[in-house]
Amino acid sequence: MKKAPKRIANTIINALKGGVVPRVGLPYIAVGRDAEIDALLHDVEIIQDGGATFRFVVGKYGSGKSFLLQTIRSYAMDRNFVVIDADLSPERRLHGGQGQGLATYKELIRNMSTKTRPEGGALTLILDRWISGVQSAVAAESSHAVGSPAFADAVEARIHETVGALSEMVHGFDFAQLLVMYYRSYVEDNDETKARVVKWFRGEYANKTEARRELGVGICITDDDWYEYVKLFACFLKQAGYAGMLVLIDELVNIYKIPNAISRQYNYEKILTMYNDTLQGKARYLGIIMGGTPQAVEDRRRGVYSYEALRSRLAEGRFAGAQYKDMLAPVIQLVPLSYEELLVLAGRLQDIHAGLFGYEPTLSDEDLALFIKTEFERVGAHTHITPREVIRDFIELLDILHQNPGMTLQGLMESDAFAAPTTVAPAFPAAGVAAGERTASDFAEFSL
Repeated sequence: MKKAPKRIANTIINALKGGVVPRVGLPYIAVGRDAEIDALLHDVEIIQDGGATFRFVVGKYGSGKSFLLQTIRSYAMDRNFVVIDADLSPERRLHGGQGQGLATYKELIRNMSTKTRPEGGALTLILDRWISGVQSAVAAESSHAVGSPAFADAVEARIHETVGALSEMVHGFDFAQLLVMYYRSYVEDNDETKARVVKWFRGEYANKTEARRELGVGICITDDDWYEYVKLFACFLKQAGYAGMLVLIDELVNIYKIPNAISRQYNYEKILTMYNDTLQGKARYLGIIMGGTPQAVEDRRRGVYSYEALRSRLAEGRFAGAQYKDMLAPVIQLVPLSYEELLVLAGRLQDIHAGLFGYEPTLSDEDLALFIKTEFERVGAHTHITPREVIRDFIELLDILHQNPGMTLQGLMESDAFAAPTTVAPAFPAAGVAAGERTASDFAEFSL
């Protein structure tokens, strides 16, 4: 594989050591998950053809949910998709009476990304590119001089045709009106109005009164209707020359943690609305993927499955189980990476680490296998250890070996740090007595 540039290598190593997924450089470390990626790429093709899809990606903390979402994000942008993503939190939900739903919409739009702007903040770029595309198409077909009033009228007429289809959708007329307003301010170099229109699209107007005063439109995006504008954006982006829009929402556990049962139900009701819209054909050019833990999804008391309408739609049928997974089902359950896949991943991480710090990789395949074996020999590792923990331990090991040139992996594995403790020091040693110097008599008053 091609060597990772130092900037990307630094981002990968620092992010993985910190337990988070890097937003760049994923192809350098992508290992396994072939079936899951193929299934989600099949969804991408459906979206591109004018359909809509909805998926849950379910796995334990550190099992690779966020990594899979970011991988699909990269694939989609390479295929000319616009991707918006957000992590839910106590302040960001799908529905809320105090702006939590709108906060999620704002985060999604703030993270709007394209292939040429993968870091987010692509809304203005998309709008300007759309206008330039319309102007180029009109210039190629029209005899009017570019920049003349007649040419501007022809472009505006074409824009009205383009956004006309949006007018049939919920809130589509106002959305189309604001797109036309953006074009006029673009032509007139009116940066103030352009900024206000962008502010409106980002959901930053507090109420209708403020929107009417600054823009002359009697509507603004709210907690209740933000999802309708996501659907509008998906259709508009297709008109603007993109393949469609992919929405990634992670950390569903923050809905599971909502203490109020009614608030949780409202959020699950919003998920049901999204699910029904996409699968019934009410949305177009739109894909939604949500990530959560098994507990957040399958718990019958507080999780997604506590909402019976969702449970009956999402629960596995009689034939899918531990041996056979249906990757075309609405819920994709992540299985642990195999030892071989972790071995390949460790090799790639060593190459990236060596390239970043300028040394020749010294660990052989046998050394890497010894590391993986040692990780999984811990008590409970086979059921509880996750790729995040293995990766973090391995990068820490690489750092130690690099900073201590005389140390070998074998020597580190056999050091006291990896030996099982034979004595347990009390939490608070008596004054003047060092930890580890206690005798049996010190514990004479304790019994089991």
